[in-house]
Amino acid sequence: MPLGWRPELINSPLTGDVMVRAEGLRKSYGTVEAVRGVSLQVNRGQVVVLIGPSGCGKSTFLRCINLLETPSAGSLQVGERTIDFGASRSFPHGRDLARFRARIGMVFQQFDLFPHMTALRNVMSGPVIVKKMAAREAEAIARDLLRKVGLAAFTERYPRELSGGQQQRVAIARAMAMAPEIMLFDEVTSALDPELVGEVLDVMKQLATDGTTMIVVTHEMAFARDVADHVVVMDAGQVVEQGPAEEVLLNPKNPRTASFLSRFHSTIGERRS
Repeated sequence: MPLGWRPELINSPLTGDVMVRAEGLRKSYGTVEAVRGVSLQVNRGQVVVLIGPSGCGKSTFLRCINLLETPSAGSLQVGERTIDFGASRSFPHGRDLARFRARIGMVFQQFDLFPHMTALRNVMSGPVIVKKMAAREAEAIARDLLRKVGLAAFTERYPRELSGGQQQRVAIARAMAMAPEIMLFDEVTSALDPELVGEVLDVMKQLATDGTTMIVVTHEMAFARDVADHVVVMDAGQVVEQGPAEEVLLNPKNPRTASFLSRFHSTIGERRS
């Protein structure tokens, strides 16, 4: 099973498959440091799940990966591109930044679909607008992705005509339409009614089965146990524990991890079919 970042892995053979590597990443808002020296490696095809109490810096760290937030210090590698946030900055701008972000798909808590576009047009929008793809080619890709997320019969519906779970599945298809090298999911089920959570998690499980490289922020512990290769626990902006999913979730070593997970023990212990 692939492992997350450790100092001794930096020069290991695994580095040829590195998709994301953060080293000493920090993010401050004035005097408040939201991310405090986080280091993490994600390899191709790996599913890494970030867990921890609300406000611990998980979402901020995720947004740093696609540069929606600019880290204050540290370095970030995505594919072959490395950005140093120290004294000698190599931060991309303009078209370079757009190309960097195009490699990373991100799905947020809120669906953020274009309300005036059908599900099909929402999924087509990225390839057509950003990649300048021909509409016919983009439509074929969009229809295939909507089929994969179980919405083949809903292509002509507008967001207002879809349930929250259906809208989130459209958002996942829209992100996948850009053919990203890695997918980021930020608490994508938190805004859904409980009965709709399963349909979104099922799509994410299928993406994991298909070998999609994923970093997922979630409070769905059963999903983390069943799908994650590696679980990272954050608290107060720092990584306090990480390792294989079942090891961390069922036998945590850090007291803060154990305290956080205590409220989820019944969920973690009952394996889903």
